[in-house]
Amino acid sequence: MIDNLPPCPKCSCEYTYEMNALVVCPECGHEWVPAEAGASSGDSSGERVVKDAVGNVLRDGDSVVVVKALKVKGSPSGIKAGTKVRNIRLVDGVDGHDIDCKVDGFGAMQLKSSVVKKA
Repeated sequence: MIDNLPPCPKCSCEYTYEMNALVVCPECGHEWVPAEAGASSGDSSGERVVKDAVGNVLRDGDSVVVVKALKVKGSPSGIKAGTKVRNIRLVDGVDGHDIDCKVDGFGAMQLKSSVVKKA
């Protein structure tokens, strides 16, 4: 546990807190690893790379298209292939679900990067 947490690099808020290995800003919602703050220049070798179904590198804020029809638990209809999802967020999810997003008509959910391609 870090005694003196750094301020948020985006909004300079001093009320940051730790959540697992990340430091989180309660004002703007920015999350970062404290070791990355000083070494954010250039490519960092510890950064996780998430690729879509065809090999394109995905980043936070990208738009993606679902390439395969998906069943949604608790819903009579699923997500159809070709559905566009905007403003994704990359996360360390459960069972390979590494994209956090909102799908129109379904709400917030997590998707696997292997069933989407970059739009």
